Amino acid sequence: MAMNKNTVLAWATWIMIFVGLGLIALGAFRYDDVAGWGFAAVGFGFFAVAWVFNALKGRV
Repeated sequence: MAMNKNTVLAWATWIMIFVGLGLIALGAFRYDDVAGWGFAAVGFGFFAVAWVFNALKGRV
């Protein structure tokens, strides 16, 4: 499978989405104290970076 810039960004976007979902799930279901808020915030940060990767497809 030939990987060009757009497919690398697409894979990175999907990986960031899955990691972000995992972090949000950890914050929601595993940690009930202040650490849960931190995990959820980092998860939403991963979503923001995935959004940027998706916006860069076709422009780089």
